[in-house]
Amino acid sequence: MFSLLLAIIYAAFISLGLPDSLLGAAWPVMRLDLNAPLSYAGIITMIISCGTIISSLYSARVINRLGTGLVTAVSTGITAIALIGFSLADSILMLCLLAIPYGIGAGAIDAALNNFVALHYSSRHMSWLHAFWGVGVTISPAIMSFCLTRNFGWEKGYLTVGILQLALTAVMFFTLPIWKSKTSQSEDEVTPKSLTLSQAFRINGVPMVLCAFLCFCAVEGTAGLWAASYMSDFRGVNAETAAKFASLFYLGETIGRFLNGFIADKFGDKNMIRTGVIIMLGGITLTAIPYEADIPALIGLVIIGLGAAPVYPCIIHSTPYNFGKENSQSLVGIQMASAYVGSTFMPPLFGVIAQHINIGLYPIYLAFFAVSLLIMTEWLNKCTAHNK
Repeated sequence: MFSLLLAIIYAAFISLGLPDSLLGAAWPVMRLDLNAPLSYAGIITMIISCGTIISSLYSARVINRLGTGLVTAVSTGITAIALIGFSLADSILMLCLLAIPYGIGAGAIDAALNNFVALHYSSRHMSWLHAFWGVGVTISPAIMSFCLTRNFGWEKGYLTVGILQLALTAVMFFTLPIWKSKTSQSEDEVTPKSLTLSQAFRINGVPMVLCAFLCFCAVEGTAGLWAASYMSDFRGVNAETAAKFASLFYLGETIGRFLNGFIADKFGDKNMIRTGVIIMLGGITLTAIPYEADIPALIGLVIIGLGAAPVYPCIIHSTPYNFGKENSQSLVGIQMASAYVGSTFMPPLFGVIAQHINIGLYPIYLAFFAVSLLIMTEWLNKCTAHNK
């Protein structure tokens, strides 16, 4: 049962990652078919993010009442229906409406599974959990590309992913007894609390961990979104080469998480977070070196991804330890919301800076948030030492 449940959880996180890069892969064709401006993709993703933030904030109450397994199953079904709806959409308005349930479903899955793994499994499984999210993000553009190159249309791409989600939903409902069995065996009779935001902020260390999540997602989102533009427009790198190495940022993060799984339990969450941020700063430094050859800067992008790999999963995994098992579900949901705020608003903010000042500020922007992340996580360590 242990192995089967873990496999289901990993599959659920692959499914969570699958839709995340679909819109970007399909939008060049979608916008022509729907007669939509290029910028409207940002509106759709913003609606999805807002739904995710809201559901993350309220996830603890729902999960405490219905259980992780049922919430994950229902939320996966909601995202499946939304994705199939995308495949049938014939207007931007319809896409915007469907983006609401997709965002709500994704936020609930994220909060539920992250806390479940943090409570019941070791740090290595948390690293591998997020590595499987990277697998999903990597696979979905390939699915969309296959559909587009075979003239099946972007609709079939969304339909394919939606059907995969529906299949997983069926598996989730079928295996609900396994979730209940795992919970009853290891819950240690801890009653989870549903904390309000004001109650959460009164817990020592919570403001620091929320700032840490925002800073991490600011680095991750900005590094991935603007890497190719920085390398091409500022460093003069060939556009195809810049795009290739920008994608390697995410590949480095995914591979790093698989590798981290083998050492996370040995070194501990705090050391993994500290080391990861320092490696990120090393990669950022390489992207900023004013050297004629561009290889160091390109390699720096991959190193940023490798450094980022352990940070997010290790902060999540340490939540029950830092703040208590009874508070972890509420705090994981709030942490997810803070993370989505960072990934939603900080990369576009750099776009404004790049447009009105200079895109060459890319490594400085990344370094600011990476240093802030290191400060916040070290401050968090000191604060939570008093929570024991």
